[in-house]
Amino acid sequence: MKIYLLKALLIFSVVIVNKSVLAENNLQLPTYSTEYNDQSDPFKDAMAAIKLAGQSNRNVLIEIGGDWCTWCHRMDVFLEKNPEVYYALHSKFVVLKISVSDSNENEAFMKDLPPVLGYPHMYVSTGTGKMILSKDTAELQEDGQYSIEHWLEFIDTWQAQNNAESKKG
Repeated sequence: MKIYLLKALLIFSVVIVNKSVLAENNLQLPTYSTEYNDQSDPFKDAMAAIKLAGQSNRNVLIEIGGDWCTWCHRMDVFLEKNPEVYYALHSKFVVLKISVSDSNENEAFMKDLPPVLGYPHMYVSTGTGKMILSKDTAELQEDGQYSIEHWLEFIDTWQAQNNAESKKG
């Protein structure tokens, strides 16, 4: 009984801390940053994300995946459970989630991007829309789990203040 109560208190405290960190940092995210929507126009969303990135001196992190994607859900859970990573990501990048699914592969949007190696797959573009990185998210894992250290290193390396038009990924 004590173990159950201790686990419940731990889960409750993690939820409270996560919500308070996000509220404290006042993150107001556009819908295209928080959910995959196979009905949205990826070009319209990309233009809005690039505009916001340019205005806020951030890069755009394009996340390719979908609601069907197990690793996409694992990544979302990892970010929710690690508010320092979540906040760093959203304060340094404008996140743009692009849905690819059986019902909508978004072929027109995807055709000019480097090949996707698996899902989720990420690209980084500057606030002017120049693509500077294609990244397999498996590289952000350690021992089969997403790694706080790898994520924070990625965020630090690819944030806008480090833009070099010649940077290769």
